[in-house]
Amino acid sequence: MSKVYVFFAEGFEEIEALTVVDMLRRVNVDTVMVSVGTDKIVNGAHNIPVVTDGLFSEFSYEDGAMAVLPGGMPGTNHLMAHEGLKKVLLSYQEQKKYLAAICAAPSVLGMNGLLEGRHATCYPGFEEKLVGAKALPDAVVMDGTIITSRGMGTAISFGAALVSVLVGEETAEELLKAIQY
Repeated sequence: MSKVYVFFAEGFEEIEALTVVDMLRRVNVDTVMVSVGTDKIVNGAHNIPVVTDGLFSEFSYEDGAMAVLPGGMPGTNHLMAHEGLKKVLLSYQEQKKYLAAICAAPSVLGMNGLLEGRHATCYPGFEEKLVGAKALPDAVVMDGTIITSRGMGTAISFGAALVSVLVGEETAEELLKAIQY
């Protein structure tokens, strides 16, 4: 079974992060919530505290199939500044593992050279940070092992795309039907 790491930083967008975790866990994907800060409790952009599964230093990431970056501000800036996370993202890209980011977080991929020659989407106004990518206005863009999405309003579609690549399109469709999407 695939393991997914979802990275939480102070000021993350709650709906984007928790929708992904919820949808993946509903279909039994081993999903690990990782704090890139100094505490397992991470506060979202709207002051909702979330207890993660552990701190960044507590995991090795070699067993992961996907890394997920929720957006939100200043959460995206904290993700961008985390050197350990950058190394994980570069390693996943090199190993052709999935990288997924929503809202402002695709900028982390772009600013680290991971979108070169790809199609991607992001929250409007962050397109210039998708360095090397062709920015599209679509809700969700999948280009090889890179999956990006626009924001809070596209979180369910984004989650379904992740389910689709990890456990199959049929499972994603069944999940969407079950949650009355």
